[in-house]
Amino acid sequence: MKKNNIMNTKYFWILIVCLSVFACKDEDDIIDPPAQLPALTSGNVDFSNYVALGNSLTAGFTDNALFIASQENSIPNILSQQFALVGGGSFSQPLMNDNTGGMIIPNTDDLPYRLIFNGSGPQPLNEFLESNGLPVPPVTTNVTENLMSTFNNMGVPGAKVGHLLFPGYAALNPYYARMATAPNATVIGDAMAQNPTFFSLWIGNNDVLGYALSGGDGTNPITDMATFTGAYNTLIQTLTANETKGVIANIPSVTTIPHFTTVPHNPVPLDANTAAFLNGPSAYGAYNAGLDATLAFLIANPAQLQFFFPPNENMTSQEIAEAEMARRKIAFNAGSNNAVVILDEALTDLTAINPALISMRQATADDLLVLPASSFIGTEAIPGNPQTINGVAVPLGDKWVLTPEEQAEIATATTAFNQVISSAAEQFGLAFVDTNMLMQQLNTGDFSSGNFNPSSALVTGGVFSLDGVHPNSRGYALIANEFMRAIDATYDSNFEASGNFVDIGTYPTNYSPTLQ
Repeated sequence: MKKNNIMNTKYFWILIVCLSVFACKDEDDIIDPPAQLPALTSGNVDFSNYVALGNSLTAGFTDNALFIASQENSIPNILSQQFALVGGGSFSQPLMNDNTGGMIIPNTDDLPYRLIFNGSGPQPLNEFLESNGLPVPPVTTNVTENLMSTFNNMGVPGAKVGHLLFPGYAALNPYYARMATAPNATVIGDAMAQNPTFFSLWIGNNDVLGYALSGGDGTNPITDMATFTGAYNTLIQTLTANETKGVIANIPSVTTIPHFTTVPHNPVPLDANTAAFLNGPSAYGAYNAGLDATLAFLIANPAQLQFFFPPNENMTSQEIAEAEMARRKIAFNAGSNNAVVILDEALTDLTAINPALISMRQATADDLLVLPASSFIGTEAIPGNPQTINGVAVPLGDKWVLTPEEQAEIATATTAFNQVISSAAEQFGLAFVDTNMLMQQLNTGDFSSGNFNPSSALVTGGVFSLDGVHPNSRGYALIANEFMRAIDATYDSNFEASGNFVDIGTYPTNYSPTLQ
C-alpha cells in the first residue's frame, strides 16, 4: 500500500511539472488554430444565368417518376444553390403540381405514380396506399397545361441527344410539352433564348439505355454513330457560340447500374419432383436428346455441319458445334439456385433440322436480367397452369435479358459516344465529368463521400432510387459534387477547397408514401 502511494505521489508531481511547463508557454504554442479555409471563388466563370440541358438525370427523375420533391433535389438545382454563393442568379424549374409522380395525358395511358418501398421491394404508390386502406392522392399535373414560361432546368425525361434539336418535340414528349415556348420549339432553342452565362449538358444516356431497358429486343435501337456525333457536336457548338463556359458529362455503362445487376441469373428453387419432371422425357429431356441427335447428324454430314457451324481460326466446325450443344443443354436440380431458361437469338437456328430445337438455354452469370424480371419469373404464362411457369417451363423472352452479345453492342456504342463527348470537352475547353468511371467505382464499392461509402446496390447502396436506373436525391447530391469538382479543375473555382461541396448525408435516400 505504501509503495502505491509513493508511485501515485511521483506521477502526481510529474503531472504538476508538466502542467507548469505548458502554463509557461504561449497559448499559441499549445493548440494550433484550425486551418482557415480559403474564401469561395467562382474562378473565371460567370454563374449569373445558369441553364441545364439533359434528360431525366438532369430533371431529377427518381423512383420511376418526376415529382416536386425529386425536382428540388435535382443536380442542377443543387448546383444552382452553390453557384448562388458566388454570384449565381435565380434558378427556375418546371415543377410538377404534386408528389404523386403521375401525369394526366388525354387519350392515352397516364404516367404512373412514383414507386415507394413497401418493406420488401418497390411498389407503385397508389397500389401501396390502396392495399393499406389509405386515401390515394389525385394526380393533378396535366400535360395540356403549358406553364407559359422559360426555365433554367431544361432536363427532359426520355430525351435522346437528337431530340434536343428536334422542332416540335413537345408533341412527342409530355414533359417538354409542359415547358416548350411554342409547339414547334426546340429544347436547345428555348435554352439559348435565355442567353446563358454557364451551362451543363448531360445527354446521351437514352441513346443506349433505351436498347438496354428493352433487353436488346430491337424495339428501341441504339442511336447510330453518325446521328449521335452530328447532334452532339451541334449542341456543343450552339452552346459555346458566344464562348460560354460549361460542364458536360459522359454516359455510364448500363452494366454498372442496379437495374441490370440486381436480379440473379439463378433465382429458382425447386423440389425434387418438379426438378425430375423438368428433366424428364416430356420436358427438357426431349430437348436435350434432340440436341444430341442433331449433333450426331451434323457430324455424319460434314457439308451440313460447316453450313450451320462455319469454322474459325481457333476452332473446327465440330468443336464449335459441340460447344454450342453443351451450352444449350438444360438441367435442373432439387434445391435453390436453379438458372432460368431464356431465349437467345445469338444461338444457331436449328429449327430447319428439328422444329423443336428453338434457340433457348439456361442463363449464366454473364447474362444480365432486367429488374422487372424479378416480379415476372415464377408467374404462370397460362393462369392456373403450374406447368407454364415463366423462366422455368416457359423461356424468358428477349426483353427480359441482356446477353453477352447485347452487352457487347452496348459497350461498343457507349465507348464510341463517350469519345465524342470527351473530344468535345477537350476541343472547347469545357469541364468534364466522367460519370462512367464514377458508376464503375460505385459498382465495386470503391467510392467514398464524407462519412459515407455508397454503392450501386439497390436500396442498400444508398444512392440509387427504386427503379434501379436513376439516382435518389442522395445520389444526385453525390453527382453534383463531382460536377463541382470538374468545374474547379477547369475554371479555377474552389467549391471543394473552400468547403462548399454539399453534405450528401443531408439528402434523403427515399420518400415516404405519405409525401403528397
